[in-house]
Amino acid sequence: MAARLAIVAVLLVLAAPLRAAVPSLSEAAGRYAVVASGSRLAFTVAAVGGPGIRGRFARFDGTIDIPADSVDRARVTITIYPDSVTTGQKRIDDFLKSDAVFDTANEQAIVFRSTRVRRTGDDTATIEGNLTARGRTFEETFHVRLAEAQRGNLRFHVQGKVFRSRYGMDVGTPIYSNVVDFDMDLASQRR
Repeated sequence: MAARLAIVAVLLVLAAPLRAAVPSLSEAAGRYAVVASGSRLAFTVAAVGGPGIRGRFARFDGTIDIPADSVDRARVTITIYPDSVTTGQKRIDDFLKSDAVFDTANEQAIVFRSTRVRRTGDDTATIEGNLTARGRTFEETFHVRLAEAQRGNLRFHVQGKVFRSRYGMDVGTPIYSNVVDFDMDLASQRR
C-alpha cells in the first residue's frame, strides 16, 4: 500500500509541470495571427446508414486579440478559403466546391467575426460571432480551450456545430445531417 501511494505521489509531482505549461487565458494577453502551419480545421457531416463526410480546409487565416485587462473583450476573426476543402475523395471535393455547396467560383471566403467572448474557466471560453458564407450571415457559437502556450505561440482547441441549411448548403438532407461538426486546432503566433 505504501509503495502504491509513493508511486501516485511521484506521478503527481511529475505531472505538475505539465499542467503548469498551459497558462490561463488572461496570461495569454496579446495580438496573434492564426497560421495554417501546425493548425487543423476539420469538419464532419454525419449520414444515415453510412460514414458521412469528413474533411478539412487547408487554407485559412485569422487574428486573435486578447486584451490584458479582460478576456471578455477578446476579438477573433477567422477567414476560411473554401476552395481548399479536401476530403481525400476528388468526387466529393468537386461537389463541395460546386454551386450546390460552397460555390467557390463565386464565393472566395467564409468569415467568422466574434461579437462576444464569455470566459467559462481559467483556460476555456465560449465565443459568439457572425459567420458569413454564401452572402448569408448568422450568429454562431464555438467552445474554445487554450491547449498550449509557449514563447509567444498559442494553440486553441475549438469545437462547434453549424446548421448548413442557414447558408443555403442543405443539399442532400435528410440523408446527410444538417449539422456540420467543427473540430479545430488553431495555432497562432504573437505579432
